[in-house]
Amino acid sequence: MSYTSLTAEELEDMLDRAAKRGATQALAAIGLHDDTAAKDIHEMRSLLDAWRDTRRSVWSTVIRISTASVLIFIAGAVWMNMGK
Repeated sequence: MSYTSLTAEELEDMLDRAAKRGATQALAAIGLHDDTAAKDIHEMRSLLDAWRDTRRSVWSTVIRISTASVLIFIAGAVWMNMGK
């Protein structure tokens, strides 16, 4: 049986190369391996920001409509009671 000893520097270098190779393969697997990858990621982030803004806006609109509906209902009930 033969054992090979590595220095800490050699081990770290080997791990760095393996990590870079793994990252390269992972990016290639999802289609982010070419020169336009940075642009693609920027566009995805922009899309995600737009989705978050839209969701926030829709939620705000639902709250406003609900509040207005309750106030109109209360005003109508008060108006009907005043007519009696």
